[in-house]
Amino acid sequence: MTPWFSGLAISVSHAEAISARSIAHCDQFAYYMTAMSLLTRRAFCVSAGFAAATLKVPRLAFGDGPERDIPDLAKIDRRRVLNAADRYLQQPPVTITAFSSPRSAGELHDYYSEGDYWWPDPKNPSGPYIRRDGMSNPDNFLAHRHALIRLSIQVPALTAAWVLTHDRRYARHAVNHLRAWFLDPATLMHASLQYAQAIHGVITGRGTGIIDTIHLVEVVRSIPVLEKARALSTPEMRGLRKWFADYLDWMMTSKNGQEECDAKNNHGTCWQMQASEFAAFTGNKELTAFCQKRFKEVIVPEQIAENGSFPRELSRTKPYGYCLFNLDVMSAVCQILSTPENNLFTYSLPDGRGFAKAMAFMFPFIADKKSWPYAHDVEYFEDWPVRQPSLLFAGIALSKPEYLAAWSKLNPDPTVEEIIRNYPIRQQLLWVSEGVQS
Repeated sequence: MTPWFSGLAISVSHAEAISARSIAHCDQFAYYMTAMSLLTRRAFCVSAGFAAATLKVPRLAFGDGPERDIPDLAKIDRRRVLNAADRYLQQPPVTITAFSSPRSAGELHDYYSEGDYWWPDPKNPSGPYIRRDGMSNPDNFLAHRHALIRLSIQVPALTAAWVLTHDRRYARHAVNHLRAWFLDPATLMHASLQYAQAIHGVITGRGTGIIDTIHLVEVVRSIPVLEKARALSTPEMRGLRKWFADYLDWMMTSKNGQEECDAKNNHGTCWQMQASEFAAFTGNKELTAFCQKRFKEVIVPEQIAENGSFPRELSRTKPYGYCLFNLDVMSAVCQILSTPENNLFTYSLPDGRGFAKAMAFMFPFIADKKSWPYAHDVEYFEDWPVRQPSLLFAGIALSKPEYLAAWSKLNPDPTVEEIIRNYPIRQQLLWVSEGVQS
């Protein structure tokens, strides 16, 4: 049997995310949403400002000091990107409408997934599921998540291939996926995750499910590049911005969205990464400012300890993997939101806590996993680290050549499902030249 991730070729035949107080806590949006309601539903014209000529030695869009050289990603990644993109040219779009589960409370176009760590109760097999932290239940419904991850792997790879070659075949096929997922009424996904990470016999969907759409972040990062390639029409760009504006509205106003925003661990960071990238794409400057302030006032003080560690991630049964994952997502937030005047990579509290301290804490354990002094993950400890984007982003932003050297030695294409699921930034060539899209 071919694994689902082998070439990411999911078979269609399978039946299978203004007061200081309101800024700091997402359950108090009255002021913010009043302001938002005054905005018109216009199509925001946002350009990535991405040029292939900047790829070899681009200037960092933010940070102190002179221009900095970065790894030549066009050269480093050319073979892996084009080999993957050539495979993906042969594979048609597959959206969530190709799969269904009788356990979903939604309908054909509603995304559905089940909580990873929930299992049948041996004492009551037909009753509500019970939690086994860190132990993924292989019998859960995963087809929608697999389809979403497939999208998140193929579209950025095809987009990166266009950047490297300007071969329009890659851009056109990437856009075929976007049309199927977000524009075609017959196959699109509804702009909500109301039924994500359900628990059998307990709840039909949870705020924690919004973490599943971290795999849309790099898809969105690809869209302005595809617009530059003239592969998307003006009405299609308008439709894509509307879909993500609608999803942002749901993330901001729904009970599930507000709960996930308020999460004090990697889930809250993942909400922030998504909101930041989707706000940049849709031109939502108010939400961008909200996310910048929230990073400083909520993410850093609530998640980072004085020694730079993530206590809530260390308390889990997969502490190493969760720390790497949270660090990557936090680095992406900094990469998306930082500007020359507001550099989140170097921001710190008076006691020194900030992203740079978190990066400094984890780096020795990335460079030498044997030195990890905490409990080993109950699963997949041997499969980490991979080519963590935090090493690249921080290496550039903080002028740390040792981070870049470590990054260059790691595997960019993991094949273990758990690692793929927690590795949403794979085409780092699309990320290195700019912070906030403008």
